[in-house]
Amino acid sequence: MSEYFVPAGSGEAEFVEKRSSFLGHVRFAGTEDAAREFINDMKKKHYDARHNCWCYIIRGGAVRYSDDGEPQGTAGIPVLSVLRASEVSDAVVTVTRYFGGILLGASGLLRAYTTAASEAVHAAGIVTYVIFDELRLTVSYSDRQRLETLLHGDGIKLDGSDFGTDVVLTLAVKADLTAGFLRSVDDRCSGRARVERLGSRYDA
Repeated sequence: MSEYFVPAGSGEAEFVEKRSSFLGHVRFAGTEDAAREFINDMKKKHYDARHNCWCYIIRGGAVRYSDDGEPQGTAGIPVLSVLRASEVSDAVVTVTRYFGGILLGASGLLRAYTTAASEAVHAAGIVTYVIFDELRLTVSYSDRQRLETLLHGDGIKLDGSDFGTDVVLTLAVKADLTAGFLRSVDDRCSGRARVERLGSRYDA
């Protein structure tokens, strides 16, 4: 996978249906423990609510949801479907319902939970993480000057510079740009640059 999506921040939204209030909350959660901690925090905060429904998706890991006493399939799965439709992972969503005294029926519950979750995700925003190749370039001081504009191009992150006998540059380059970047380095340095591939990482 060359990219994935996570919540950009915290998101909150309220949806009211026939006097029932549905409070949606979205947070980033990189682990299942972090997701469960947030869920427990929301349950404590809204201890007086009728239902605290939730779901989370951890990238490459667990997918869980709960209807928390609502009719099966009317709360947890619709909230989970919002994350899946947005292709968001490493995320936890809770939707708290304060009952307004009027039964909504299955379709009404599904609509209310979906809307509260969707608006909370929208409020949080989404950030894209893409894969970067981590490189180490060893160049002369004069060649370092020749690379100046290239090092500040889009999709290039200069992680560090070590100035010794030569200049050692630690870089992260968007994976789909790496081949072209290295050709440009080779061209500007006339083949003198020494290149080491250190690995890869996801970054925004």
